[in-house]
Amino acid sequence: MRLFAITCLLFSILTVIGAEFSAEDCRELGLIKSQLFCSSCSSLSDYGLIELKEHCLECCQKDTEADSKLKVYPAAVLEVCTCKFGAYPQIQAFIKSDRPAKFPNLTIKYVRGLDPIVKLMDEQGNVKETLSINKWNTDTVQEFFETRLAKVEDDDYIKTNRV
Repeated sequence: MRLFAITCLLFSILTVIGAEFSAEDCRELGLIKSQLFCSSCSSLSDYGLIELKEHCLECCQKDTEADSKLKVYPAAVLEVCTCKFGAYPQIQAFIKSDRPAKFPNLTIKYVRGLDPIVKLMDEQGNVKETLSINKWNTDTVQEFFETRLAKVEDDDYIKTNRV
């Protein structure tokens, strides 16, 4: 009986040591297991949060090669309602500025009553991703398009001002 109790205790300890935290455990720590990649944990020390690294590594998902490289799309549509510009001044500032002109493969579409969203399209014009951007600031919107939209070579010398 004593040998059985020791075996059970040893097995329990080994299980706890080798186990990852559950999604609920991670949530209690303020981490979302389904959205946390292990590559993010390595940057915690840059912000003086080294004490969180161990828990982060227990809650994270292993990065894959596909996750580390962002998908770039050939076209995007930014849909917004002008009646909601007051609620989203950062989106209005982006649209009214010269920033959209830097992205020839970006279309701005005005849809009545719609909160601002971005639709990322494939080569055939099919929507592949739809993202809400109502919490984004102007710089974030521009950076997103710089990283997620394919670069377009513009050979129109009048538009590019090249001689």
